[in-house]
Amino acid sequence: MTTMEKIQDMRDSKWFSNLTTFIILAYASVLGFKTMGDVETNYALFLRVADAFVTIYFIFEIAIKMIAEKKFINFFKNGWNLFDFVIVVVTLLPLEQSGFAAIARVFRVFRVLRLFTARPELKAIIDMLIKAIPSIIDIVILMFIIFYIYAIIGNFYFSELPSGLWSNFLVSMLTLFRVLTFEDWTDVMYEAMEVHPWAWVYFVSFVIIAAFVFFNLFVAVIIGEMQKLQESEMKEEIHEDHLKLDILLNEIKALREEVRDLKKDKRE
Repeated sequence: MTTMEKIQDMRDSKWFSNLTTFIILAYASVLGFKTMGDVETNYALFLRVADAFVTIYFIFEIAIKMIAEKKFINFFKNGWNLFDFVIVVVTLLPLEQSGFAAIARVFRVFRVLRLFTARPELKAIIDMLIKAIPSIIDIVILMFIIFYIYAIIGNFYFSELPSGLWSNFLVSMLTLFRVLTFEDWTDVMYEAMEVHPWAWVYFVSFVIIAAFVFFNLFVAVIIGEMQKLQESEMKEEIHEDHLKLDILLNEIKALREEVRDLKKDKRE
């Protein structure tokens, strides 16, 4: 096995992925640990060592991925590789000792996002969610239309309520969002019912349409994309099995021909 093949095996190996995942999770724990009291003062050396170790490991990992490519430019053709590269480069910028120290700390948090690329399963889920964005946008537009209609109606009938929850269109939209999240929405409804007894129809219909129907639409879109992902994976597996079967059949055919040639040689 050549050095290039060893590097490629290392890049694609499960243990390398698990090691990267463990280091990212450990670093995330360190970042959380830093928010506790005077930790940065008492454990300054440990935190600097941990930060330096993670930086060196990320550089090492990104170098392995670059070297494993047959052509260097191929590394940047993959969107996830570009995502990793940007995070590593950004966290290497010397901002800690400048006026942008706060920004540098935020960039450190971004390192945890590399967990998406370290785990193939998480990467598949993110890809699935990205593919679902067009359908989700359509649902959001339809949901906005429902919000818009109900906000106008709510402002028209309930604008004089003492709470001021329906004083204008924008406040009405915010109130409807509160109802959608079920945050004391019954209090809002009962206040409206004191003036308009039929107001329960308005609120119950909105909850059924916005909360139940649209929530299930979001779930249906995500489940549909997951099924597509599973089907594509199954097709790839079936295709790989067919290729392996073709190789086996060709080898069996070649063996038969060799056996036939050997029998001919013996007869002669």
